[in-house]
Amino acid sequence: MSGKIPGANMTTLNALSEPNRMNIVELLRDGPLTVGEIADQLGLRQPQTSKHLKVLSDNGIVEVQAEANRRIYKLRPEPFQALDSWIQSFRSVLQERFDNLDDYLRELQNKEKP
Repeated sequence: MSGKIPGANMTTLNALSEPNRMNIVELLRDGPLTVGEIADQLGLRQPQTSKHLKVLSDNGIVEVQAEANRRIYKLRPEPFQALDSWIQSFRSVLQERFDNLDDYLRELQNKEKP
C-alpha cells in the first residue's frame, strides 16, 4: 500500500472538508432537496448555498436536475462507494494487527500461568 490517497478520494475529501458542504451532504443523505430548502435548513443565504453546491457538483458529489425554475440536488453514490473501497483497504491491515495483538496477549497470559 502506497500510503497515498487515490486522486478521486482526495478530491472528494477536499470537497467535504468544508463544514457547510459536509452539512449539505448530510442533509442530502435523506433525499433530494432544492437550493432554497438546503439554505433554509442550514440557515445559510441562498447565494452561499449555491456556491457550496457548485463545488460539490464540480467534484461529482452531487448532481442537479432542473425542474421548471427549480434546481433539485441529490447525492451521487460513486464518490462514496470509492471512499468506502479505500477505507476497506485499511480494515484488513487493522484486523491483522488486532489479530497479532490478540496472539501476543495470549502468549503473555500463558507465560504468567504457573
